[in-house]
Amino acid sequence: MQNAFGQPQSVLVLGGTSDIALAVVAKLAADRTKTVVLAGRNEERLAAAAATLKAAGATTVELVAMEASDPSSAAATVDAGIAAAGGSVDLVLIAVGLLGEQSTTEDDPSATIELFDVNLTWPAAALAALRTRLIAQGSGHVAVFSSVAGVRVRRANFSYGSTKAGLDAFTIGFADSVRSSGIKVQVIRPGFVHTKMTEGMKEIPFTTTAEVAADNIVKGLGSSAEVIWTPPILKAVFLVLRHLPAFAWRRMPG
Repeated sequence: MQNAFGQPQSVLVLGGTSDIALAVVAKLAADRTKTVVLAGRNEERLAAAAATLKAAGATTVELVAMEASDPSSAAATVDAGIAAAGGSVDLVLIAVGLLGEQSTTEDDPSATIELFDVNLTWPAAALAALRTRLIAQGSGHVAVFSSVAGVRVRRANFSYGSTKAGLDAFTIGFADSVRSSGIKVQVIRPGFVHTKMTEGMKEIPFTTTAEVAADNIVKGLGSSAEVIWTPPILKAVFLVLRHLPAFAWRRMPG
């Protein structure tokens, strides 16, 4: 159960090898979080993450298998994750993500399907599964990792951006549907963050590290903000960018 300051004692991470999500949980574990469940596909990375979180202060770290390319498995993964947490969970982080390569994806129907399955359909199915479980639980906090790429889709990564735009919208609607049930829902919109997913890519303005992003996110999780921007300056930046004329937006560097 969360304390008066909204700090969770138990956390379920769907996408348990996400660099940013793990950095967030490590900071939570150093405070009050003692039970962590990591759901993911790569057993070696999950085991390494579990060791890191135990060193950070978690007393129990359970591992659950998941396959984000199969949306039909989302409900079973949610059930297994909640069971592993002891039957209820304070905070659920949905950090599933696949970046893809735009130049390949746009001409490949199979790659496009996989991108949408991982980034949008699986998380949406997981939220649908969580809805009844959290309502029955009578409390809970869900934070969904979206991206600033979904605020206004660009030619350079329109496939990825579209999946995040859809997830962003779905999460906001989901939040409204559970608001009266005492369930807190937040969207996390990171900018460019140095992680294994972005390794080798060219930096852009306001690039941060997973540690810096985690600091911003942990602070946001304790707030009443419906959207957590990291770095926070991106909220102001995109207030301008989303209103640029289309001809100017198309000329923005990729």
